[in-house]
Amino acid sequence: VDCRGLHILPGVVDSQVHFREPGLEHKEDLETGSRAAVLGGVTTVFEMPNTNPLTTSEAALADKVRRASRRMHCDFAFWVGGTRDNAGDAGELERLPGAAGIKVFMGSSTGDLLVEDDEGVASILRNTRRRAAFHSEDEFRLRERLGERIEGDPASHPVWRDEIAALRCTERLVRIARKARARIHVLHISTAEEIAFLERHKDVATCEATPHHLTLSADDYARLGTLIQMNPPVRAARHRDGIWHGIAQGIVDVLGSDHAPHTLAEKAKPYPASPSGMTGVQTLVPIMLDHVNAGRLTLQRFVDLSS
Repeated sequence: VDCRGLHILPGVVDSQVHFREPGLEHKEDLETGSRAAVLGGVTTVFEMPNTNPLTTSEAALADKVRRASRRMHCDFAFWVGGTRDNAGDAGELERLPGAAGIKVFMGSSTGDLLVEDDEGVASILRNTRRRAAFHSEDEFRLRERLGERIEGDPASHPVWRDEIAALRCTERLVRIARKARARIHVLHISTAEEIAFLERHKDVATCEATPHHLTLSADDYARLGTLIQMNPPVRAARHRDGIWHGIAQGIVDVLGSDHAPHTLAEKAKPYPASPSGMTGVQTLVPIMLDHVNAGRLTLQRFVDLSS
C-alpha cells in the first residue's frame, strides 16, 4: 500500500457515548453504535449509564459487558451511574471488570440518574478513587427557569438551560471535590466562563469538549431546530470561541462526542417535547479534522485530545 503523503493516526477514544442498550434499542444498540464508531475512526468507547435499566449495579454492568463481548466491533468500557443509593458502593463499582468509572448527573437529562444536591454528590466522591465524571448543570436553576421554555421554539433551550446554570454547578462541583479531596472530570463544557474558571482548578478538575459545542452556535437553531437540541445546549458564538480558547491553552483535556441518538420522529416533535441529544461517534473524527484543515488546532493537538 502506497502511504506517501498520508498520516496514520492512533485509534480514537470516545469517552462519552450513549448506545441505548438495553431498553432503548429502537434508537440504537451496542452493535450498530460500535459499527458507527469504527466507521468513524473510533476504536474505543466509554458508554453511559442512562439506559433501561440504569447501569447502577454490579449486575447491570455485567449484563452490558456480556452483551458487548458478543456484539461490539470496538473496545469498550461502561460508566456506572452514581446515585444516593449506591454511593457507599462507588469505590467497588468503579473497579469492576468493564467499568470506566462513576458518572453523575447534577442536572436532569435523558434517564433518571439525578443527584442535584451537594451532600448527595459529596457522598459519592467520598467513596471514589478514580476520577468521577459529571454532567454539570445546576438543577435548582433549571427548575426555577422552566418558564423560559417557549413552545415550538428550540432557540429558547439555551435561554432556559443558561450559562449561569452551567457555571454555578461547575463552581459547586469543584468546591465539593476539594472538600472531599477527590478528583473530577467535567463533561461537555459549554461556556466560556467555565473554561476561565477551570483554568484555575486544573489540580482537581479535568474537562471535556464536544465537536458540536466547537462547531455550532445559537444561530444554527433557525436552520437545524431540534436536531441540535442537547444538554447542555449549543450557545451563543462567544461560548464556542471560549471553548476553542480552552483547546488552544491546554485547559480542555479530552474530546468526546456525547453521541446520544434518537429517532427522527422523536426529534421532530415540537419543542420541548423533543428529546435532547444528537449523534456524534461517527462524525467526531471528520469534523475535528475539518477544524485541523481550517487551522483551528494542529493535528498533534487533535491526537493529544482524542487518543
